[in-house]
Amino acid sequence: MTDSELSKLIISGAVSVNSLADEAAEEADASAEMELRRVSVPVESHASRLDRALVTCVPEFSRSYLQQLIEAGMVQLNGVKVIKVSVKVKAGDELCIELRPTPQSQAFKPEPMALDVVYQDEHLLVINKPAGLVVHPAPGNWNGTLLNGLLAHDPQASFMPRAGIVHRLDKDTSGLMVVARQRQTMDQLVAMIAARTVSREYIALAHGTWTGAKTRPVDVPIGRDPRNRLRMAVVDLEKNAGKEASTVISLLDNAAQHCLVKCKLHTGRTHQIRVHMAYLGHPLVSDALYGGAVAGELSRQALHAWRLAFTHPVTGADLEFKALPPLDLQTSIDHFGLIYNQSL
Repeated sequence: MTDSELSKLIISGAVSVNSLADEAAEEADASAEMELRRVSVPVESHASRLDRALVTCVPEFSRSYLQQLIEAGMVQLNGVKVIKVSVKVKAGDELCIELRPTPQSQAFKPEPMALDVVYQDEHLLVINKPAGLVVHPAPGNWNGTLLNGLLAHDPQASFMPRAGIVHRLDKDTSGLMVVARQRQTMDQLVAMIAARTVSREYIALAHGTWTGAKTRPVDVPIGRDPRNRLRMAVVDLEKNAGKEASTVISLLDNAAQHCLVKCKLHTGRTHQIRVHMAYLGHPLVSDALYGGAVAGELSRQALHAWRLAFTHPVTGADLEFKALPPLDLQTSIDHFGLIYNQSL
């Protein structure tokens, strides 16, 4: 029985946690399929619940799976078996976890791939992600992701949660991303993004002629679309679970039926620019999920993270990076007679 099948049975009640422990004992001789992992609770997990601390210590496994291991008696805290996920841990506590292979754990493996590294020092690196590359392993994409490539590119990445990834781009969005190479740098970058001191700007090709003010702030909340769980949507915070979202959109060039805009993120919600542009009546070209029709030579949403600027969290240097639109997007911009000013 696979881990995923077992998880479904546990959730449905067909198999109890005790039976999972019994099955584990019966399969104890299958050592080739199990791994005994010993880790120490880091300072940042002090006073955390055991299951939350394990997520930090063993990030390649989902929290739900780690909870199952705890309840099945497969986790020891300072040499004593514990079965309650809510047990509090202290910095320096020793954890011993009996792990079984899952698609998630097997996904966190180095895979050599060509990465367009724009900048790198001992603390961080900046990459120009191509369209089509998934950032993080997930159901349907357990390998071939940016995370796998980072693990192969940088030996230090294996010691970092999510290989140092601090923000994401959609699979079919191209452009610049910053990745941490040290844990302290990662924590600082996450805090900087939350404080909106990391400047992230995108180029987007959209349907419709732009009218009105050339620069337009969009401050409307975004949440899961209640009619289609695969989409995000502008929501009423009083009626739906959502989060505030802020984007400043500026016109770069206009045509009869299309426009080229620059979008500056002040928050980082899922599909934020795509949702806000559709909300304004300007869905992105080839963004079928949000009403954009396929046009030109573009087979993915016309969105590119072209500029990234921030103060280096360690050296204090002011860093700015720019990446020209890739060929597929530039070809479509040209196709509609629009002009992208490289000196922006």
